[in-house]
Amino acid sequence: MFVIIGCVVVVVAVVGGYLLEHGNIHVLFQPVEVLIIFGAAAGALLISSPGPIFKAIVRTFPKIFSYKGASKEEYMDLLVLLFKLFQKMRKEGLISVEEEIDNPQKSKIFSAHPQVMKNHHAMNFICDSIRIVITSNMPGHELETILERDIEILHHEALLPAHSIARIADSLPGLGIVAAVLGVIITMGKIDQPPTVLGHSIGVALVGTFLGVLACYGFVGPMAATMEHMARDEKEYLEVIKAALVAYVDGAAPQVAIEIGRRTVPGDFRPSFSELEEYLKAAK
Repeated sequence: MFVIIGCVVVVVAVVGGYLLEHGNIHVLFQPVEVLIIFGAAAGALLISSPGPIFKAIVRTFPKIFSYKGASKEEYMDLLVLLFKLFQKMRKEGLISVEEEIDNPQKSKIFSAHPQVMKNHHAMNFICDSIRIVITSNMPGHELETILERDIEILHHEALLPAHSIARIADSLPGLGIVAAVLGVIITMGKIDQPPTVLGHSIGVALVGTFLGVLACYGFVGPMAATMEHMARDEKEYLEVIKAALVAYVDGAAPQVAIEIGRRTVPGDFRPSFSELEEYLKAAK
């Protein structure tokens, strides 16, 4: 939502300022310039993005328009889910959650937390990590090493689409210059025309530079930054799971393990001890 609002603000500010200075709005509408700049940018994206990365871009890019960021409620929902799993493992044994993690869609514990289930990376991370705990007698520090490596790989993969879009954003001013140069070349072919014709032709050529710079710094660059924020939020979410699970494997009681997970939540979204306690009581 904020991305859409931001795009509207950019357009209103730029076009509105141009109109206040009595600019001719029709000069800015140059479909051929748009074709040159964004067509070349699309081609560059294809050249620089192997198949898996391009697919990741296609999956990730539309999400920025509905991206709201993390919330305190999402973190509390995650902590309650982990608490239920830890309680079941403590009371009924590790093997008691095997069916839960093998078929989380049919699990009563997981089904009660749809917000967590929407996050496929988090679901896979939880299930795979607990599966390691069940099938091995791995100490906490070794499990922590594995989970850190897993998070690092996932974070690296999540950043690839953002980096690709950022590189395309950096290329847009240059592609705008390409469009402008082509416009100048066309203008030189009209050198025998009246000044009004030449002035219009040069203005059209300069629109290419304008569009390239505006698209870079007003739209595509900020969108790439939003994709980076999405990857960062995903990593912080997984860090909470890692902290709580490692604490539990090291022998902490479920309540203590969840408290360690709570303290790993970023400050802006961290529930207080009493808030989480009330949430846990309500979920029981």
